[in-house]
Formats: sequence, C-alpha cells, structure tokens
Amino acid sequence: MTSSRAQQLASTVFMVRPAQFYSNPETAVSNSFQQPSSRSQTELLQRAQTEFDAAVVGLSDAGVKVLTLPAIESADTPDAVFPNNWFSTHADGRVVLYPMATPKRRCERRWPELQALCRAQGFAVTDCVDLSAFEHAGQYLEGTGSMVLDGAHSRVYAALSPRTHAAVLARVAQQLGMEVVSFSAMDPAGLPVYHTNVMLALAPHLAVVAPELIVDSDRARVVAALQDGRELLTLTRAQITAFAANILFLHTAQAEPVVAISQTAIRALSAAQLALLERHALLVACEVSTIEHVGGGGIRCMLAEIFLPRADA
Repeated sequence: MTSSRAQQLASTVFMVRPAQFYSNPETAVSNSFQQPSSRSQTELLQRAQTEFDAAVVGLSDAGVKVLTLPAIESADTPDAVFPNNWFSTHADGRVVLYPMATPKRRCERRWPELQALCRAQGFAVTDCVDLSAFEHAGQYLEGTGSMVLDGAHSRVYAALSPRTHAAVLARVAQQLGMEVVSFSAMDPAGLPVYHTNVMLALAPHLAVVAPELIVDSDRARVVAALQDGRELLTLTRAQITAFAANILFLHTAQAEPVVAISQTAIRALSAAQLALLERHALLVACEVSTIEHVGGGGIRCMLAEIFLPRADA
C-alpha cells in the first residue's frame, strides 16, 4: 500500500440510497448517538431519502464522483445508508469485507453488485479479503467506522469497543501492512465509543479529534501519533455528539481538497474551528439531521471511499 499523502484522499465515493430507514434496536444497544423517533417509518424514510439525494448532489457539484446503488427493497436493512462499515477498498485493487456486529447489518454486504459496479466504472478489483467468518466467534470490525486509516503513516487508529475487536483489527493491519494504534475511549454517555470515526478524522496535515474522550492511560500516546506531521483541531464532548468529527476529507478530480461535513457539525463548531478546517479543505455542507438522529451515524458514515486503481492504468 502506498504511503503518499496524496493517496490518502479519495476522489470517488460509494453510497447506498435507503429503501428502509428507522432506529435499529439491534444497534442502539452500543450506539448512544442513535435516538428513537415518534415519526412513522414512512416519513422517516422519505426524510432520509431526501437528505441522501441532496448529499449526492452536493458532493457531485463539489467535484467528487459519487457511485450509488439502491438498497434492496425486500431486505430489512435500516442501516444500509452506512455502507462504509461493511467494506473498504485499497490502492492495490483489494476489497476487504468486514464482520458486522448485528444480524440486520450483515445483510447489507453486497459484494457481487459492488464488484460489478466498480468494474463497470473502470476500476480494477484484484482480490477480495473476506473477514466475515469472524462473526462466528463474536468478533467484529465494522470497516472504516471502526478504523480510521492513516495512509500517510501506514497506521490504523481504532477505539476498541463491542464493534471493534482487537483480533480482527490485528488481522486487517497485517493484511494492509499497517501499524495499529488502538485505544479505549468513552462517549458522552459513558459508553465505549462505538465507532472511531465519530471522534476522529484525518486530512493530510490535520487531525480532527476529541482527546478528552480517550482514557487517561492512552491519551498522550494517541495524541503524539496524531501530531506526527499534523496540527490538531480539538473537539469537545458536546461537539462529538453533534457529529463534528464524523467528517470525511476527499479531493476532487482536479485534486482540490474538500471535506464532507454535516450542517449539524457546522453549527456546533466555533468560528475559529471552522476557519482552521477551511484552511485545509473546502466545506461541502450536507443536511443529514434525520439520518444522524435516528440512524446514529453522519455524513462520513454514508460514504465509502473508492481507492481502487483504474483498470486501464
């Protein structure tokens, strides 16, 4: 895997348009960001689809290529809008499929369709590393939700939780030739942070992180690793609840840096924090408050990066 900073940012993302959307009781056990709603499932789905469609337009208008698939109508997959949890793609042509913690989420994996879509778009897929068998041992790792990959330094950052198991993490790091930086972190509700990407995001020269969520014994080590060639944008617990770290740095086809961020997150950031963020990337603001509130995941969770090489390269 390449370690260049340019390769750390994707210019193509994959998204799944929801066909069902509601607060999944299976995932609510470990996700304190997820809240029930009094709205009907029909209204929630309409709102989620409207937010999804607007996000696709916003990203596309900003110069990011967006590949989409509709969720399967007949499958009960209320979290299908968050595809970054079941797979990741890599610059050597590999695709990794991940073990998911709950039964409904395991139904989201659609490897044949993903492979066909990527190849139809001119990407080369050389191998599939399927780690789903870890589910039989009760060991899970939910993709780039559980892990924040630092291609520039060949590191994997991961907050250990019921959805992020050390054994699977070690296997992935070995497969990708990366060093593990694991740690314990507690969310504002006092539970283990369910996914690392709600508290940490990386740009080539910036780390957006909430150090106060990291336990005392791990904090200095993790912060020191993040400061290796990066400045920090430090967030509070309250800003994490507003999905201020659940953002994704990307670049356009013209290699211009952009960052996908929600309107909820923008409202939670100070003027100084926004100015720092804008020095590193153009903000692409997405209104996804229904998806955030009910699904417990934000705009970053909705985006799976495509790092695959071009087939004609």
